[in-house]
Amino acid sequence: MSVVIRLARAGTKKRPVYHVVVADSRFPRDGRFIERLGHFNPLLPKDNESRLKLDMDKVKSWLAKGAQPSDRVTRFLDAAGIVKRAARNNPEKAVPRKERKAAEAAAKA
Repeated sequence: MSVVIRLARAGTKKRPVYHVVVADSRFPRDGRFIERLGHFNPLLPKDNESRLKLDMDKVKSWLAKGAQPSDRVTRFLDAAGIVKRAARNNPEKAVPRKERKAAEAAAKA
């Protein structure tokens, strides 16, 4: 059984609120979960302390048991200093398409 720490959507239409939950990876996003670890409200400003609430003791215990955090949850845990997020590098996507085509044409010539 692979266990993940991920977000489960709650709230109403166009007013999302997410629960940070531990679930079996085979279960649906908003379906059955093992334990709720906190909540995230993306509508609040980023500097608002109630935007993200997590029970860090439970998160650490689940990570010790082998639970894998999703990408978004990894961002939260990196900001909290619990998990180090790997740096991503995709230089092809960073350049606009016209400039990328011009660079490819110049490289061929």
